[in-house]
Amino acid sequence: MKGIQETVKRALAEDLGRRGDITTQLFVPRSTKLRGRVVAKADGVICGTGVAREVFRQVEPGAKVRVLVPDGRPVRKGQAVLEVRGGRGILTAERTALNFLQHLSGIATLTAAYARLVKGTRAKIHDTRKTIPGLRALAKYAVICGGGLNHRMGLHDAVLLKDNHWARGKESLPTAGPCGDNAAGAWPADLLRSAKEARRRYPGMMLEIEAADLPQVRMAVEAEPDVILLDNMTTATLKEAIRLIRAARPSPQVEISGGVSLATVRSLAKLGPDRISVGRITHSAPALDLSLELEW
Repeated sequence: MKGIQETVKRALAEDLGRRGDITTQLFVPRSTKLRGRVVAKADGVICGTGVAREVFRQVEPGAKVRVLVPDGRPVRKGQAVLEVRGGRGILTAERTALNFLQHLSGIATLTAAYARLVKGTRAKIHDTRKTIPGLRALAKYAVICGGGLNHRMGLHDAVLLKDNHWARGKESLPTAGPCGDNAAGAWPADLLRSAKEARRRYPGMMLEIEAADLPQVRMAVEAEPDVILLDNMTTATLKEAIRLIRAARPSPQVEISGGVSLATVRSLAKLGPDRISVGRITHSAPALDLSLELEW
């Protein structure tokens, strides 16, 4: 994966500063030889072994790393994930290597839990852009390792019209009728033109439109996007929205998002969407408990 070396370099600089690992320099002789094993303290899915290897390589160039559980594979509590042999630099690299492994394995593990719950439906779990700045590529790689799929990488590789883009045209919206049909807004003509311009300017690039209610769904269908994102809707509204979208020709893919949890993802998947995007798999995944056990 591109950029791993630079990402690791920045992480080590953050930890070592200008002086380096002063504790190890003071208390551990240069001639020390160490052997260590990274061991899982909980069940999960492993991700980040290549990054951990790069950490050890940069700190201890002569270190030998043997991966025992490849990325994307399950691990059981008590199982060794990798072995490392080398000098005292292993102590210096320990925390940075574990930080990457634990964070990325946590993402993979949570993604796998979501993916298991939607098996047997047409829905696939997708990530979002809700990632730690500077670590997006790694986070999205971890999602793949957990059995999920990647949404757009950034603002540059897909057109996604969201709620704040809709808000741009609020001043020109008609007054809500007695049933409140226009309360969340109708499609401003200039935004419809912009959606069509996106097709002309970026042919082949995904065009997705977020909708918060049925009037917006109807307007989104008019733009003929690749995907319509149904955000924070009730179950009843989702059912009707999906019916409207499936009836369209051409029929866009349906994505559901907004507060999706492990408790709700299965019932949402049974409604028949193509995609369910889950922010928490990258922004709130708990780290997988791993530790480095050393032999002197």
